[in-house]
Amino acid sequence: MCTASGRFIIPAAVLRRLADDDSIPQESRQALLDSAAAEASWRELRKAHTDATQAGFVAKGITSLRLAGVLAPVPAVTVYDCKNTESLPGAPVSDPGKSPDLTARRAFDATTAVVDFYRECFGRNSVDDAGMTLMSSIHYSVRYDNAFWNGSQMTYGDGDGRVFTDFTKSDDVIGHELTHGVTQFTAGLDYSDEPGALNESVSDVFGAMFHQWRAKQTVAKADWLIGPGVLGPVALAKGYTCLRNMADPGSRQCLSPQPSRYRDYVAGGDPHENSGIPNHAFYLAAKAIGGNAWEKAGKVWYAALTSDKARPSTGFGDFAALTRAAAKSLFPSDTKVYRGVDDAWTHVGIPNPDASA
Repeated sequence: MCTASGRFIIPAAVLRRLADDDSIPQESRQALLDSAAAEASWRELRKAHTDATQAGFVAKGITSLRLAGVLAPVPAVTVYDCKNTESLPGAPVSDPGKSPDLTARRAFDATTAVVDFYRECFGRNSVDDAGMTLMSSIHYSVRYDNAFWNGSQMTYGDGDGRVFTDFTKSDDVIGHELTHGVTQFTAGLDYSDEPGALNESVSDVFGAMFHQWRAKQTVAKADWLIGPGVLGPVALAKGYTCLRNMADPGSRQCLSPQPSRYRDYVAGGDPHENSGIPNHAFYLAAKAIGGNAWEKAGKVWYAALTSDKARPSTGFGDFAALTRAAAKSLFPSDTKVYRGVDDAWTHVGIPNPDASA
């Protein structure tokens, strides 16, 4: 069981691997090590937030805050500046959408767009579906090589400038991390083994869809890369083009290559690694269905994530079953949707146990 990784866009193992590369400047290698070490300090806080959220739902017998009758105003989007300290949330940025600080403006604009994306595409009001304020802290620490959701807010580092750049520069990274908040308030997927891989995959799926939605890209035009905008000149010079690639998870151009078939699942592996399997399933389903990913494939995945049958312990097989069921119930007259979803999961090694379905 893997318990050492948290909800960061860059897994600690990748940071440590890069830090061992003698061809990377020493200052950047130290920044990579420092960023990896910082992960442990946030891990328990995130787990506590998720556990408390799920326990509250169980105690009240509800599956969402909306069902609890909580007032759901349009969510506020706020930005704070840590000024290269590690004190959260930092100093408030007034009118961040018009700030001369481009990092503040990117954090505000992309987070506001995530709100619009979830509302317009899935009828969701913020990550908790009850209008939760979305807070972002920028300029966290010095040469901090990561971005993360800590259970209540977003935090972005500036990068070391060589291996990684400012983590607000890839809007799919922002969509990815905020989706960890959505998962926290829905299925509450555990962060180990198959549920952990699904946790990371769901964030990649919705982060990629968010980028495509914002860029008005069809599944055919999308590049399906995660985080290309956060790679610095040293990473690019080494031939890396992205963090992960949903179309080709094992590509050598990925900073964090992944398996794409269940037969290659790494027992006890990092959730970021094994997430390549459900990532590829979504890519295949979306490509087979065609059009815009968020209109059909995305609705199927969202229905599975928010299903009252989704649990913290949900694994690949259970999640695949939920998507197959959602494809049928949401698009009963469009057999292409069910066929695309079913074939995608079968291709990555999660066959339908009911072959007659």
